[in-house]
Amino acid sequence: MLLRTRTTTSAAASTSAVATPARLPGERAMLGAMAVDSVGSGMYIPFSLVFFHHITGLSFAVVGAVLTTVGLIGMGALPLAGTAVDRYGARRVQLVLYAIRGTGFALYPFATSLPFFAVVALATAFGDRAFPAAQQARIGEIARGADRDRLQAASRALRNGGLGAGALLASLIVTLAGDRGFTAAAWLNTLSFAVAALLMRAVPDRAADADGAEAAVARPAGRGGATGYRIVLADRAFLGLTVANFLTALGYSALAVLFPLFIGGTLNGPQSLTGAAFTVNTVLCAIGGVFVARVVRRTGARRTRSAALGAVLFSTAFLGLAVLGAARPHSGWVVAGALFGLVTLYTVAEMVHNPSSGALAVAAAPEELRGRYMATYQLSWSLASTLAPSLFTALIGADARLPWLLLVGTTLTAAALLVRLERRLPAEAVTLSPAAPVATHTAEAPAPVKVPAPQTA
Repeated sequence: MLLRTRTTTSAAASTSAVATPARLPGERAMLGAMAVDSVGSGMYIPFSLVFFHHITGLSFAVVGAVLTTVGLIGMGALPLAGTAVDRYGARRVQLVLYAIRGTGFALYPFATSLPFFAVVALATAFGDRAFPAAQQARIGEIARGADRDRLQAASRALRNGGLGAGALLASLIVTLAGDRGFTAAAWLNTLSFAVAALLMRAVPDRAADADGAEAAVARPAGRGGATGYRIVLADRAFLGLTVANFLTALGYSALAVLFPLFIGGTLNGPQSLTGAAFTVNTVLCAIGGVFVARVVRRTGARRTRSAALGAVLFSTAFLGLAVLGAARPHSGWVVAGALFGLVTLYTVAEMVHNPSSGALAVAAAPEELRGRYMATYQLSWSLASTLAPSLFTALIGADARLPWLLLVGTTLTAAALLVRLERRLPAEAVTLSPAAPVATHTAEAPAPVKVPAPQTA
C-alpha cells in the first residue's frame, strides 16, 4: 500500500507539471564564453608556426623550438592549477588564466627578441595548459548528473565550430591586411579572452542539486598540495581512467599530426584532401556533437560503456585507415570516398567518446579535490599531444600502416580498461543520473482530503 501511494503521488506530480530540460543558471553566458574563446583560439592554432613567425619576426626553426620547449615546461602548470582550483575555486582560477592568456597575446607583437618571446610564450603556455582542467572543474561545480554530459558535448561542439570560424576569420583578415593581419589577429584574440572572462563572471557560483534547487558551491580550503596529490595518486581507479584517456587521446592527435602525413605521403593525395578532412570533422562535430551526445544519454548507457563504445569506433576507423594505406587504390575517387567515410566514422567516435569520458572523470573526482583530480586527468591529454608528433612520424617513416595499427591497439585497450574499471569507480560516476527538469507550468495541486479516524465506542 505504501508503494502504491508513493507511485500515485509521483504520477500526480508528473501530470501536474509540464517539465522541460533544465537550463542551469548562467548557462548561456558560460556557453557564450566557450564560443568566444574558441573563435579567438582558432585564429592562431591551425597555423601557429606561421602566426608566431609573422608577429615576432623570428625564424620558423626558432619559433618551433621555443613552442615545443615551453609546451613541455607548461605541463608543470597543471599541478599548480589543480591546487589553486581546490583552494580558491574554479571560477577565480579561470578568470586569472583568461588574464594570463590575454596578456600574452597582447604582448606577442612586441616580442621580437628571443628572450622576450620565450618568456611570453612560457607564460601563455602555462595558461593554455592549465585552462582545460579549470574548465572541467567549473563544469563539475555548476552541473550535476546528465547536465554534465550535456555541457561536455556543448563544449566540444563549440570548440570545433569556434576553431573553424576563427581560422576563416584569420584568413580573411590576413588576406585583407597582409602581414599586419597577424598582429590584428593576436589582439583580437586578446579581446576574445577579455569578452570570455566577462561572460564567465556572469555565471553564478552555484550548482544545481539533484532536485533542481540551487545550492552554494562549497569552497573547502583543500589539503596541502603534496598531501592532496598523494590522495590522487593512491586512487588507482581514477589513475586507470586517466591511462585509458591517454590511450584514446593519442587517437585524437592523429587528425592534426598523422592525417596530413598519411594523405600527402602514403596516399599521394593533394593537400586539399587534408583541408577537406579537417572541415568534415569540424562541421560534423559542430552541428552533430550535441545531438549524438543526447542520443547516447537517452539510451541510458553507463558512462564507461559509452566512452568504451567511442574507443571501439575509433579503433574501427583506424583499422580502415591501415587497410587503405596498405591497398593504396589508384582511383582518386576511391581514395577520397574511403577517406571521407573513415573520417566521418572517426568523428562519430569523437562525439560518442568525449562527452561521456569527460563527465565520467568529473563525476569520479571527490568535490574537495576536484581541481587536483582534473589536473591529473588533463595530463593525459597534454602528454598525448606532446608525444604524438615524434611517435607518429617515426612509425610512418618505417611503415605507413604502423601508426594506425598502434592506434587500433591503444583504443581497444582503452575500451577494455574502461569496462573493467566500472566496479571500481563510484557508482554515481558510472551511472548517468537524469538532469533536473525545470517546470514551465505547474498546476496547483488540490489540497489533500482529510479522512477522519473511525470512532470507537
